[in-house]
Amino acid sequence: MNKKILGIGNAIVDVLAKVNDEFLIKNNLVKGSMKLIDKSEFESLHKSIKIEKVVAGGSVANTMAGISYLKGNPSFIGKVNSDKFGDLYKKSLEDIDVNFPYIKKDESLPTGASIILITPDSERTMCTYLGISSHLSANDISKNSILDHELIFLEGYLWDKGDSEKMFKHAINIAKENKIEIAMSLSDIFCVTRHKQDFYNLLRNDLNILIGNENEINELTGKKNLLDSINQLKEFDKLIVITRSNKGSLAIKNNEVINCESIKVDKVLDLTGAGDLFAAGFLKEYLDKSDIKKCLTVGSIAASKIIQKIGARLN
Repeated sequence: MNKKILGIGNAIVDVLAKVNDEFLIKNNLVKGSMKLIDKSEFESLHKSIKIEKVVAGGSVANTMAGISYLKGNPSFIGKVNSDKFGDLYKKSLEDIDVNFPYIKKDESLPTGASIILITPDSERTMCTYLGISSHLSANDISKNSILDHELIFLEGYLWDKGDSEKMFKHAINIAKENKIEIAMSLSDIFCVTRHKQDFYNLLRNDLNILIGNENEINELTGKKNLLDSINQLKEFDKLIVITRSNKGSLAIKNNEVINCESIKVDKVLDLTGAGDLFAAGFLKEYLDKSDIKKCLTVGSIAASKIIQKIGARLN
């Protein structure tokens, strides 16, 4: 029986569209960024694009989908409404064998959605209306939904003061009390900037595994280069995984640094989900008790596959 992993994150429907650089400039968007928008902004932007694809998304949900593709045993908890996007979300996950234990109900806000704008250089720019997804609370996560797993994977995007922080702590406390490992993704450099001290405290006190890219890690440590960040992070008795785009990836464990080269691909079509799928490959192998080098390698292979297609799903 495959080891079970539970992802907890924003349940966001991804709406993918191809645009040119001029479109970003016209709409005052910074290429490669993730911008939070309100409902009216979402509706206006939605009308101005030609949609390529609509699929259930959200960073950690993408990772769970990747783990399913790799024949793992994932579940995902995220908050959706009983609306068209909410129905699509649940079906999209269940169709690819990701268990979705969250019970949909009528909510005051619609299901969250993210417009992902893909420019000719394959860079992604995200405009996200969180809707009800950011209101996931401790009441939405039962003790039993966590107990059945070997590892929980939390999304940095979800962290905020108030209900989100209480939800994080609720899930973490159940996991710690029952010797379930806890992993977290840093998600985005803007998340790290906003919540640097909180993320640092989570790493020190609660997490077993932290996953982030080079820029996010340097922002977290406050260092100018990766070598200085690595030296600082060695003081933690944690597994810290760092992706470096075409420079490969590395992990810090037991004061040791393990490196892995990137996988060369013929053509990059879309960078959406590269980090999410890397996490899928890494965590699936980690649960299978593979050595860290193999975890990094399988993560790199999964990331290399996803960047050669449009969207963040291999399945």
